[in-house]
Amino acid sequence: MRAGRWRRVAGQVGRSIAVWAVSTVTMLVLAGLLPDFQLQSADGDSATRIAVTAALGAGAFGLLSALVWPLLVRLLLLVPALVLGLLVFFLNGSLLLVALRINPSGDSEAAPETAVIVAAVMSAVASATGAALAVRDDDAYRRRLYRLADRRRRANPPCPATPGTVFLQLDGVGHDVLLDAVGKGLMPTVARLLGTGDAGPPTHRLTEWRTDWSSQTGASQLGILHGSNHGVPAFRWYDKRRGEIMVCNRPSSAAELQRRAVEHTRDGGLLSADGASRGNLFSGGAGELALVLSVSARRGREHRSRAGYFAYFSDPANAVRTALSFVAEAGREIGQSVRARLRGQRPRVSRGGLYPLVRAFATVVERDVVVAAVMGDMLAGRTAVYADLVAYDEVAHHSGPASRDAEKVLQRLDRSLALIEKVAEHAPRPYRIVVLSDHGQSPGETFRARYGLTLADLVRAGCGLPVPRRARRTRSGAEARAAVRAALRRPVEEGREEYRTPGRSSEPIVLASGNLGLVSFPDVPHRMTKEEIDARHPALLTTLANHPGIGFLLVASEEHGGVVLGARGAEIPLDRLDDDPGPLAAFGPGAADAVRRTHGFPNTPDIMVNSFHDPADGEVLAFEEQIGSHGGLGGAQGRPFLLSPLVCSPPVDDGADLVGAEQVHRVLRRWLREADGPQVPLSGVSPVADAASLDDSRPALLDDSRSAALDGAPFAVPDPTVPDKSV
Repeated sequence: MRAGRWRRVAGQVGRSIAVWAVSTVTMLVLAGLLPDFQLQSADGDSATRIAVTAALGAGAFGLLSALVWPLLVRLLLLVPALVLGLLVFFLNGSLLLVALRINPSGDSEAAPETAVIVAAVMSAVASATGAALAVRDDDAYRRRLYRLADRRRRANPPCPATPGTVFLQLDGVGHDVLLDAVGKGLMPTVARLLGTGDAGPPTHRLTEWRTDWSSQTGASQLGILHGSNHGVPAFRWYDKRRGEIMVCNRPSSAAELQRRAVEHTRDGGLLSADGASRGNLFSGGAGELALVLSVSARRGREHRSRAGYFAYFSDPANAVRTALSFVAEAGREIGQSVRARLRGQRPRVSRGGLYPLVRAFATVVERDVVVAAVMGDMLAGRTAVYADLVAYDEVAHHSGPASRDAEKVLQRLDRSLALIEKVAEHAPRPYRIVVLSDHGQSPGETFRARYGLTLADLVRAGCGLPVPRRARRTRSGAEARAAVRAALRRPVEEGREEYRTPGRSSEPIVLASGNLGLVSFPDVPHRMTKEEIDARHPALLTTLANHPGIGFLLVASEEHGGVVLGARGAEIPLDRLDDDPGPLAAFGPGAADAVRRTHGFPNTPDIMVNSFHDPADGEVLAFEEQIGSHGGLGGAQGRPFLLSPLVCSPPVDDGADLVGAEQVHRVLRRWLREADGPQVPLSGVSPVADAASLDDSRPALLDDSRSAALDGAPFAVPDPTVPDKSV
């Protein structure tokens, strides 16, 4: 045993010396290439003295990076994520200047801008060298995890022996897409969990579930995390009571939707006790937050969503590695876009402007920060962690759900899952890993590309209003754009005309959520009925219902309460849809229930428009500029997945369907109860508002009667006026 210990020590020393040597050579090479970086005096020095200067400079830079860097990052956690990522380079260059200044061996110096370059290159080379030396050394990797786990255990109270749970959301990955990726060998970690091929016995079960009519992250994640998505008809809609357009990825709207859900359920959320929310639209009541949109618009130090940044940026090599990957991903997107254009690929949407940078943020920066935060949560022993990885969803919107571009993203997501699994082996408590998605994506051409006009143009024509000669493009509702703005702390409304509060005009407001369209008349304070719309615009409903790109309409009715309209005069009352689905027949089982549920919302728009859907190939026509879309009914967008450990009870009974995000919330809550957590806070203690008074946001535990309280009974409700605690 002692001999093995000495071998490990010798190996560590050898790797450190090797990294030091490579860093020294790197510094010498850069001194020869860069005119503003020198390691010798103006009179010249011997080769030996220059080499010693480089060695001492590299050593001093390495020590400063290891000792001083974590302190600097901790002091800068209040700055936005992307700003911190850029600031890293300048701070890294400052450390190099300090290392050169304290070097006693010579007159080494560098211009400030050159120091930034030298420091970035040296950090990247040192990180790559260390990784290359340890890549075949599993013991070294495990020892590093053990050290991190020990450090976390010393810094936090002892963890309970009960299992914690990690919910990893792969945004936009449909059930069939996941199975197809496993069949192609793109996701070996998921294949092993399912026990496919020669992977051994399965450890997880795969369940398909069905979304609500609004098959998008805002509705699904609100229902999953907070138990209610009542009153969320789409990704964006005009709220007549508030007189403004609500957008799920706008921070102010997300905060309002979360407040409504808490008020509706009288429950703090899935993560109320000892939970962490990473990269989500909503907090779920968690006390630990990173890149959570619903709190990003709040001001004040206690509202800053900064947890997870320290865990990632405390190593300067991480920032360099992420920056290089960011540039590579942006270049990859530009190359893929050019190839698609040269091949004349159809369908195709514009992928220029800032999109390459948005994609690089979603597939690199957001992924790296969220995965690092989840790893930190597990090593800290938190009870429940919910994290969203938006990479696939962003790429599939513009490249297509089954495209080669999207498949490459699935491979990288699988590697992230494997890393989280590896960390679970070294966490201070056992962990159950649940992988799920919030919706799928349906392929298809855009409505504008097929017909040469947008839904707004068609509505204006039906109202007898002038239509622009040139159809305007609609904005994409992809979640990654909001994540970028949240990381920069830029208001989503800024510079976005379609998000500004409209006046009380008689002209209709037409909004899009994938292949779901919403039409509202802002000058009418109530939801208009079919009879009122016909009296005001006699040709509108007929124009929409008979258009070949429209599947069906939902409108209120004075006679029947609500009706579904289709082509050739089809008009089916909602209470007769089970016997005569009419135009809903092409949208599969559950469509009638989803439509009836949305009809009952207090803020349903005057006209709900669902695009045409071809059941043969699963295609829909997006009202946004997306060739992979979601938001309405039709195709794979409404069929996400739930991959759960076999030790958890089955999500539903055999033969039953798992329908709606609210039911998924109840299933996840049940699994947390089975794992004996999260626990009910002490009476009178709000799991969110009073989290600051608890050590590590860990509430005191009650006796076994807590299981009964968790089974459908409400938790203590946080005061909606008190914001979530952010650490």
